[in-house]
Amino acid sequence: MSQRHPIIAVTGSSGAGTTTVMKSFAHIFRREGLRAQVIEGDAFHRYNRVEMRERVRAADAREGPPISHFGPESNLLAELDQTFATYAESGGGQVRRYIHDAAEAAELGGAPGTFTDWSPMAAGSDLLFYEGLHGGYVGEDGVDVARHVDLLVGVVPIINLEWIQKLHRDQHLRGYSQEAVVETILRRMPDYVNHICPQFSRTHVNFQRVPTVDTSNPFIAKDIPSADESMVVIRFANPKGIDFPYLLSMLHDSWMSRPNNIVVPGGKMGLAMQLIFTPMILRLMDQKRRSP
Repeated sequence: MSQRHPIIAVTGSSGAGTTTVMKSFAHIFRREGLRAQVIEGDAFHRYNRVEMRERVRAADAREGPPISHFGPESNLLAELDQTFATYAESGGGQVRRYIHDAAEAAELGGAPGTFTDWSPMAAGSDLLFYEGLHGGYVGEDGVDVARHVDLLVGVVPIINLEWIQKLHRDQHLRGYSQEAVVETILRRMPDYVNHICPQFSRTHVNFQRVPTVDTSNPFIAKDIPSADESMVVIRFANPKGIDFPYLLSMLHDSWMSRPNNIVVPGGKMGLAMQLIFTPMILRLMDQKRRSP
């Protein structure tokens, strides 16, 4: 952690709702006139798309160790740890981008599924903002990404909803069969349990979306439950200083389920994030200005 160069990290698996979080933070940064150095977790994948497919094929054929994007074998987590440490110390470091699709290829140069070259971060940023799978990662090998983060946010739907979102995205947007998507879910499960879930015990704030419709069998769901068909459970690791009466008054139909939990309608998730995180970010900026 660093008062002079604060780091905010949003951790959660793909499709968990991290895009909503990113938009909420972008609104706050723009409104408060803050310059954020953005880092995408995908930039710290160890392998490009073709290489990863080959390693998955080898693992499935028992020609190599098990591997998934959730685990340390396929990610540069020591490098992510060092990037956070360097930024916390100096406000700088090296960064690159993962090229997801043709639109990004046209913007960044290079082929989809590959990386741009490493380059220096832009000078003069107010804070670093990370979004990806491993913002709160702590490994047995001494890698400790979480120790550098000043505000760690977890975004995680209940598991059936996460599976529904992945099934719909991979089938409708990427053309995979349901059997292939289920196979990927099963392959990732050990890494999800061992390396993703523990991060949500280290977060300062968690957002968990819970459908209010039947998702008992996610593999036959025809639609992804909408925001209006969901509630969001927001958990604060330390509720001291959180103005719950204000949040309850601003978020209609919300209630507290525990002393550190507030439940809000799914459609109010973005508003809740802005109400919760704006004072937290302003506090970080005040500490930054006061630091020697």
